This record gives sequence, C-alpha cells and structure tokens, in this order.
Amino acid sequence: MAEQNNEIISVGYALPSKKVDSFIKPSLVSYAKTRGIDFIPIDIDQPLLQQGPFHCVIHKVYGDDWNRELLDFKARNPNVPVIDSPAAIQRLHNRISMLDAVKNLKPASSDAALTPSVGTPNQILLSEEDYDEKVANLGVKFPLIAKPLIANGSLNSHQMSVVFNNNGLKKVREFAPIVLQEFVNHGGVLFKIYVAGENVRCVQRKSLPDFNDSDHPFFLQFEEEGFMPFAQISNLATTEMQQEIDNIEMPPLDFVNNLAKGLREGTDINLFNFDLIRDSSVSGGNRYLIIDINYFPGFAKLPGFEEMLTDFFLDVVHRSSSAVEKA
Repeated sequence: MAEQNNEIISVGYALPSKKVDSFIKPSLVSYAKTRGIDFIPIDIDQPLLQQGPFHCVIHKVYGDDWNRELLDFKARNPNVPVIDSPAAIQRLHNRISMLDAVKNLKPASSDAALTPSVGTPNQILLSEEDYDEKVANLGVKFPLIAKPLIANGSLNSHQMSVVFNNNGLKKVREFAPIVLQEFVNHGGVLFKIYVAGENVRCVQRKSLPDFNDSDHPFFLQFEEEGFMPFAQISNLATTEMQQEIDNIEMPPLDFVNNLAKGLREGTDINLFNFDLIRDSSVSGGNRYLIIDINYFPGFAKLPGFEEMLTDFFLDVVHRSSSAVEKA
C-alpha cells in the first residue's frame, strides 16, 4: 500500500548503540528509502508518546520503565504495530520457556514417512539450591551443553560450555542457574533460520564435530579439564574445526517455512532466528532438533537482508492499515 500511494512510512527504532551499528546499516536505510520507508531513532530517555508519529515501532530495549512506555504507547495507538511485545520477548529470554512452542508444532504433511520430525534435545534446569540433588540424578547423558538460564543477549548469557564429565560439571556450577542440554551429534553443521514475519531465510553454519570420535584432537585437549568454554572454540586452529559443509543437504524448504510459521505463532514473535540441527544418529536424516531461539538476531549477516527486512516492514504496516480500513 505504501508503495502505491507514495506514503512515507516511519519506522521508529529503540535499540542499544551496538544494535544500531549492526542493524541500521547505510545499505538498509538506503534500500528502504527507495521503497518509501524512513527509520527514525527513538530517544528512550523521553516519553515515547511525545515522539513520532510512527507507522511501526521496533525495539530491543529492556526494563520495567521501557515496558510501561510501550504499553502506554500501544494503548493510545492501537493501530501502530509494536514489534514485539515485552511479554513475548521475555519468554524467549528463558532457555526453558523459549522452547515451549516447539512442543505444539504440527507437521506440514500427514504422511509421517515423508515429513521430517522435529523436537528438542533432552535438558534439565539446575539451580544453586538443588544442584547437588539433581546432579546425582541427572537423567541426561554426557556430553552436555551448559547454558545460562537467561538468554537476553548480555555477556553472561553467552557463557556456554561443553561438559564432558562430572568433573566438568562441578566447574560450571558457578554459572547456576544453568540449563544442561544433551549434545546431539549433527554432522558438524547447524542451520540458522532467520524469520521476519512471513519472510524466512535458512543458512548453514559450522558447528562442533560429532562426539563419536573420542580421539578427535578437538576434544583431547579438554579431557582433563572436563569442560570446554565456547569462547575457546574460536581460539582453536581452524584445521581442528574444519568441516566440509558445502555439499550438505539443506532442510526441505516447506519444512523450514512450516517451522518458522509455527514458531512465529507459538511465540507471538515476528523478529527471531532459531538454531536447527539434523540428528545424525537417525537413518535417513529425517529427524531435526531445535536447540535455541533468539530474539531480534543479527539479520545483517544475511546476504540481501535489506530486501527481507524492508518487505517485512511493508507487510506489517500494510496489514495494520488494511485492518483499520475493514473495521
């Protein structure tokens, strides 16, 4: 609609400075402008209601004061989309609740033999209070991925480790509460699916090698310590992490789009990505697992992200305008 009547669409953004640098790229600003979109910075130290007007608001700012600003703004401007609601974002900040939506995903086809299945790895939550009791009865198998419970993009939320044994488990206790997620062999390849509304892109990334080779030099150097911080992965020689992924088969497009749609509806979130792995222990490569969902990720890493995000903003505003006209 905006492109047809030459209306300028104002997208207000409230983002931390690092996110502004990584998202509000000159290439995005320039491309969006050719299609009738202007990006307007929001001053979070000033009342939101006194700024604008906006056709859409995006944000990655957290805190009770900001949440109240958004709720007040939405109450006064019910037809202006706010991407996304603080309550929905909060669920993604918890590594237990973030995967709840996966349980309700439905297959795209009724033919179970042809449709890939999807789930999540086994995992448990360890708090400082019940740590000893739960460790004695883990119910999950080594190796484990230890992740802080809170996943809000802070430095602490990225303090993840691979835990090989009980000795390593003792050393990650200081990060409790933590989520212990069973590591599933997946051929050293991870699929990242980026979602902006109905716009979906899937890319592949190198990941940890499979753990069925206990003599792999990648693991031997951490055997005595019992755990390996993720931060050390980037310090390893590239030959130790080298995996040939150029010929890896991508997940079926219909399957990916169906997952994205189901997660978008289940989380009530529009801007996110999720990490998908293919369980290499299952013959036929027809079993996938979702291991993480991230709010408002680094879209600029995607080639052509400018068109993807511009299409998303146009869709959001067009649907909002259409709903007002029908009311």
